[in-house]
Amino acid sequence: MRDYIENQSHYREAAGDAIIGPVQKAVERNEWAEATLESLQAKGHRNGGARRAVVELLGRQDCCLSAQEVFDELRAGGRRVGIATVYRALEQLTRDGFVQRIELGGDSARFEPVRAGGEHHHHLVCDDCGRVDAFADPELERAIHRLERKSGYAVAAHDVVLRGRCDDCAPGG
Repeated sequence: MRDYIENQSHYREAAGDAIIGPVQKAVERNEWAEATLESLQAKGHRNGGARRAVVELLGRQDCCLSAQEVFDELRAGGRRVGIATVYRALEQLTRDGFVQRIELGGDSARFEPVRAGGEHHHHLVCDDCGRVDAFADPELERAIHRLERKSGYAVAAHDVVLRGRCDDCAPGG
């Protein structure tokens, strides 16, 4: 079984299987950003400014970011962009199906690219410190597909967010 726990910048191997190479993942992320920008332009959206910066930033990520984190990263990179503009860009990208909004409970949401071919992962959220780790589990995916067949539903998408305490916040951690 291939179980991976993914952090913002890398995969940590959980079961001894090979991991996706960083160069291959970088190419896939870059392809997402380029394809998204081309699609937006084809839909008549301007291809510049804050929206482009948000797309390019999300395209470089391995996991989800909050709107505040997007804003902070852009500002740290020297982009003069307002937080309201970041929210508008994320909302539009979500509406158009390029970005998935992940509800983490309360008022907390994060955003990540919708990858071609359905590549995706799920999230572990620490209730104490707010840390978010991504994971992929083929057994979970198979269980979801079995449920789809049994229920008769045509499942278009799914999110799994597991809440608890990370190893740093758990007693004895």
